[in-house]
Amino acid sequence: MKYRIEKDTMGEVQVPADKYWGAQTERSRNNFKIGPTASMPKEIIEGFAYLKKAAAYANYDLGVLPIEKRDAIAAVCDEILEGKLDDQFPLVIWQTGSGTQSNMNVNEVIANRAQVLKGFEIGEGEQFIKANDDVNKSQSSNDTFPTGMHIAAYKMVVETTIPGVEKLHATLAKKAAEYKDVVKIGRTHLMDATPLTLGQEISGYAAQLAFGLKALKNTLAHLSEIALGGTAVGTGLNTPKGYDVKVAEYIAQFTNHPFITAENKFEALAAHDAIVETHGALKQLAVSLNKIANDVRMLVSGPRSGIGEIHIPENEPGSSIMPGKVNPTQCEALTMVCAQVIGNDMAIAVGGMQGHYELNVFKPVMAANFLQSAQLLGDACVSFDEHCAQGIEPNHKRIKELVDNSLMLVTALNTKIGYYKAAEIAQTAHKNGTTLKEEAVRLGYVTPEDFDAWVKPEEMV
Repeated sequence: MKYRIEKDTMGEVQVPADKYWGAQTERSRNNFKIGPTASMPKEIIEGFAYLKKAAAYANYDLGVLPIEKRDAIAAVCDEILEGKLDDQFPLVIWQTGSGTQSNMNVNEVIANRAQVLKGFEIGEGEQFIKANDDVNKSQSSNDTFPTGMHIAAYKMVVETTIPGVEKLHATLAKKAAEYKDVVKIGRTHLMDATPLTLGQEISGYAAQLAFGLKALKNTLAHLSEIALGGTAVGTGLNTPKGYDVKVAEYIAQFTNHPFITAENKFEALAAHDAIVETHGALKQLAVSLNKIANDVRMLVSGPRSGIGEIHIPENEPGSSIMPGKVNPTQCEALTMVCAQVIGNDMAIAVGGMQGHYELNVFKPVMAANFLQSAQLLGDACVSFDEHCAQGIEPNHKRIKELVDNSLMLVTALNTKIGYYKAAEIAQTAHKNGTTLKEEAVRLGYVTPEDFDAWVKPEEMV
């Protein structure tokens, strides 16, 4: 491999000649060989591209950056957003907790790529765009990385998570209406309870997702606040007047999302409560989705030795040894995603606690866990919707069999003959393996006609 010599404040560094990054990126690449290479999420790099372009435009408007440098920086940022430079960001999540090295990775790539776009070789002649002085003008890693975090997190939530959950919610709401008259037995404590309809049962799932979506959307205002303009500790040192507001306006324009400057930059750098808050709503959705998926896989259990009240699509063979076996794999995938999200929430909570004085130093791991959760939930909801929920159908024969055989229909007799006599009927029927009607009549508590008039499952829902 051919190398070139790059310099930083600590001296000379050998950098692969075909790469745009510089000395600080190369130092980080060699000092933090932890886990898979290039594990910093692409969405964070894209967040940096948006903010670097916005910073260049704001700096030009405020008279501290020439137009030719603004346009050169913006051109490279557009290339990053188009995915043309994906192989130029080799750094890992497990680096400095401020994300300084990823900020410099972006700065160096933009500076050197701009040099090439101007017609020079990297390192040839005077550097046209300087990583620290131009690309990083009016910025610090301490306010750029949290800004990149918020851009990436907000975009992932509104572009992937919310649409995915809304898609599944719409299907469940439709199924709730479609099956509103299908009377089935209810269950509490995993034991037989009084009847309800399949539509009512599914409506509970839809309501859970509706509340989860509401909780998630309620966090977006805080998440839309960006730290850029706070520089090192939140004071805005080395920024021109009005920069923080203007750069946020450009980020909003470039992303088509309503980003605004953070009202308090000290909070925006030293704490990441917005990330903690929004991920808390993602955790709420994970808890809801786990319940929904578990209910579905229990209701479909069988096909002959389980509950079997519903059918779901049969997507793939379920066993390498048992011919004909089909499993509720979408339920399993969704619940595994939920477990991952709930685990991520603990990592994010711990990360959120690491704000010491003026800076939180767990930014990369918080960002990576957040983005994984947001994407997994959105994708898993779409998968579960398309390959499971849309195909849910009642097994009418099995539903009727279980309703007719349920001892808890005796609850309808409480107001007619009293709780204790009704309990005696149920317990005797269970002991003797007989029906409620048989024992109610044999015990002399009701007539056959009264039983038929009073115990109607369809009127108990």
